[in-house]
Amino acid sequence: MLYPQRFTQFTREHADTVAALLCGLLLFLGWFALHLGALELAFLLLPAAYLIGGYESAREGLTTLFKEKELDVDLLMIVAAIGAASLGLWRREYHLIIDGAILILIFAISGALEGYAMQRTERSIRSLMSLTADTARVLHQGREEEIPISQLKVGDEIVVKPGELIPTDGIILSGYSTLNQAAITGESLPVEKTMGAEVFAGTLNGYGALQIKVHKPAQSSLIVRVIRLVEQAQTEAPPSQEFIDRFEKGYAKVIVVAGILLATLPPFLWGWDWETTIYRALTFLVVASPCALMAAIMPTLLSGIANGARQGILFKNGAQLEKIGKVRAIAFDKTGTLTTGQVQVFQVISVSEYTQADVLKTAAGVESYSEHPIGKAIVQAAGNLDWVGAVQVQAIPGRGIVGIAQEQQVIVGNAVFVQQYVTNLPDKLREMAQSLEQEGKTVVWVAKNPTPLALRGADVMGIIAIADEVRVEAAVTITRLKKLGIEQIVMLTGDNQETAYSVAKAVGIDRVYAQLLPEDKLDVIRRLQQQYQTVAMVGDGINDAPALAQASVGIAMGISGSDVALETADIILMADRLEKIAVAMHLGRRSQSIVKQNIFVALGFIMLLLVGNFLGNINLPIGVIGHEGSTVLVTLSGLRLLK
Repeated sequence: MLYPQRFTQFTREHADTVAALLCGLLLFLGWFALHLGALELAFLLLPAAYLIGGYESAREGLTTLFKEKELDVDLLMIVAAIGAASLGLWRREYHLIIDGAILILIFAISGALEGYAMQRTERSIRSLMSLTADTARVLHQGREEEIPISQLKVGDEIVVKPGELIPTDGIILSGYSTLNQAAITGESLPVEKTMGAEVFAGTLNGYGALQIKVHKPAQSSLIVRVIRLVEQAQTEAPPSQEFIDRFEKGYAKVIVVAGILLATLPPFLWGWDWETTIYRALTFLVVASPCALMAAIMPTLLSGIANGARQGILFKNGAQLEKIGKVRAIAFDKTGTLTTGQVQVFQVISVSEYTQADVLKTAAGVESYSEHPIGKAIVQAAGNLDWVGAVQVQAIPGRGIVGIAQEQQVIVGNAVFVQQYVTNLPDKLREMAQSLEQEGKTVVWVAKNPTPLALRGADVMGIIAIADEVRVEAAVTITRLKKLGIEQIVMLTGDNQETAYSVAKAVGIDRVYAQLLPEDKLDVIRRLQQQYQTVAMVGDGINDAPALAQASVGIAMGISGSDVALETADIILMADRLEKIAVAMHLGRRSQSIVKQNIFVALGFIMLLLVGNFLGNINLPIGVIGHEGSTVLVTLSGLRLLK
């Protein structure tokens, strides 16, 4: 029973190949029967070769014709083959039946080869699917219970043993191990993880057992989002492919009209005999079909997407792979993008009536509701202090945050924002803030108002200096981008001028836009697009989302990026490694180059074969070999990007 099952599975998985092999065998036997003069046997074998080799193409062509009212290249091939066979029967020149069968065979072989080529790309992409575990080991009342991933809830505690896949995103509660995150981030070296660190579904646990708390639904995990986006990328055609698709529909109609004219006019215009006329018209149908042109783009772009995914670069669709290669200007957010975003409280300075602890506790009360890295740093610094959470908290992106704590209004933010609530800023504190900002620190002002409804009258309590570390790869990335010929590199930030220029100087960016609100970043991107057309934006926060959406190519940091930024962006850097931007641009430029080469080869073959057909130098099988050979050639050419 095992062998029939294996045979059935093989024929199902390799149906195109089996059909091509049977077609080839029947063609050979039919030719041999003709050679021996056994016409009856030949007329049984050759139609079977036509039917088996051409069934799939005929089915697809007729489906397109009746459902979409469009002519398909597959249908043109079948018409040409049947036309050759009919001409052979009419003229009793049976070698023409063999020519038609060869056309069907080569078309079937080409289809099988193209299928294998595309399967290679799909396998590379769909290997992500194997990274999702089916079950998780959940701790329930001190006992381990294995449940399906779909049943996991936020707050569940799961156990992951050495060598197992992490089943879902979570936070480590206890344990220490090294995790292989190559499938998610593209990093080849394992990363050490311990209590408090975030882990991602699909990563491979090393030698240590881990207890993990689920902090987001399993369907929202990073690997599930990656798979969803990659599937979406496979189905969405980029603009260039959409143009080729539209071109093919009109082109196929032109071919049919031209074929009819070529099959009827030459005997009257140039005195051709009808056999030659019809044969040349059928050959024309074959060699003029744009199969190679249709295969010039998508295999290349899908290969580029697969290559990027292996390196920790997620392209949401092929259009973005095209666009990233055309980028002339690029804008970077500062916090969390050029810097690590893992900021810490560097210094707390209070006015005389308050202590440093008072300043920290008051700020933590409202910042505990913020997702901004600065807010998290303040809450972390106030961790051992007894602070009270605020109510009616409202965050103003790019400016600050306000709330009510212990019946007093609390204001935390930059100097411009806090000035709206206070009478004046203490001169001594202002001088200290300027000094800290010149050193590259971010300064947060803290004030409170005993009368929450009053428009002004708040008291300044002090300032908190935040230090953010510049990413080690940032300067190298900027240098590489300049070498790639990027004409303009700018930095956009809501931070003050001094801090912004300090970071820009460290990484090698000359043009800085500071103290920007989200809508200001949007305006800058629009101005850059007016000057440079194709502009990329790199960011990670909620306040970057409008600019990411406006940019020709939005690039988000995969680990530190907010959900809004990840959803809005077109490309995601899974490991937050800025140097991958240069890799993505190189991939984009290579894909453009290969697509252009493929289009040139495809059009070149069509023109060469058309000229050969009109000069009478090629027959139908040679035309088919040239046509299908060019199709396979450009498909394989596109797969070069997998390397």
